Amino acid sequence: MLRITNLSKVYYRNRNPTIRALDRVSLTVEDSEFVAVEGPSGSGKTTLLLASGGLLPPTEGTVEINGRNPYSMSPDHRAKLRANEIGFVFQQFYLISYLNVLENVLTPSLASPRPEAAGRARELIDNFGLNDRISHFPAELSTGERQRVGLARALLARPRLLLADEPTGNLDPENARIVLGCLAEFARSGGAVLIVTHSHTAAGYAQRCVRLEAGKLLNGQRA
Repeated sequence: MLRITNLSKVYYRNRNPTIRALDRVSLTVEDSEFVAVEGPSGSGKTTLLLASGGLLPPTEGTVEINGRNPYSMSPDHRAKLRANEIGFVFQQFYLISYLNVLENVLTPSLASPRPEAAGRARELIDNFGLNDRISHFPAELSTGERQRVGLARALLARPRLLLADEPTGNLDPENARIVLGCLAEFARSGGAVLIVTHSHTAAGYAQRCVRLEAGKLLNGQRA
């Protein structure tokens, strides 16, 4: 589902290379696979996730999502690929403050309208135990509830790939267990999951774990 080949990302200042965030990283994530990338802050984890999701063009190397390179597409086609194939889960949630829970879950349908979106959103809200919060705004929700809204939003379009950036970084152990369990279930049902995290507990839910240090990927296995 996701194939990353010799991916490098260099950040420049005044046209001079200042930070090599990724250094020839190669990684694959298959359908029905849950892969975790562990590493300390500043190791390049978020850069890897953004590049994997078609949000940050690499300096070198290729990304293929279901056999397609998002960076060879026009911006409109790349946006449609993200909307149809990828769900994003972020540590900071990125909910829209003036939209309620239902409206936040429905935001992916703005880029790719679907007739069944409203019913699907209500189903997910029910599955995540948020029916009594459906008309509430983000400021009225707990931290765990906000992350569950973010996960429901990521699943709205029935993506084939979930990308999660420190998805439990702001959560208590119980809400972390709920979120990680949902990611594991998504993989068991045939989806592909890639998370980046500094948490050994979060990485322990994955079928395979690799480590990223100073932009270089170190392979490892975890049952």
